[in-house]
Amino acid sequence: QVQLVESGGGLVQAGDSLRLSCVFSGGNFNGYAIGWFRQAPGKERDFVSAISRSRDTTYYADFVKGRFTISRDNDKNMVYLQIVNLKPEDTAVYYCAADRGSAQAMGVKGPAYWGQGTQVTVSS
Repeated sequence: QVQLVESGGGLVQAGDSLRLSCVFSGGNFNGYAIGWFRQAPGKERDFVSAISRSRDTTYYADFVKGRFTISRDNDKNMVYLQIVNLKPEDTAVYYCAADRGSAQAMGVKGPAYWGQGTQVTVSS
């Protein structure tokens, strides 16, 4: 069974940077597209970013506006989400996700596997 465990969240100030990490286990990491989603209080879970199996293609939600960078290390079964210039509206629980389908489709049809989430709180 695929398992995803996020880390790296916390309480930060507006303008700070943060790197979220996600460790994958229970399957062949190279066979999965990986993505990040987030859910703010009282709102639906939104797609943030996804990366293809081979790391050569990345996708971002429009609201990212160049502040988020997704990457993966296929040797370590790790995925990262670097966020710079954090804003209070970035406050949310951030979820790592995995799917055998395409990274491009992840934001539309949703992934098969979810992590438990890591809380990011940005104070103004």
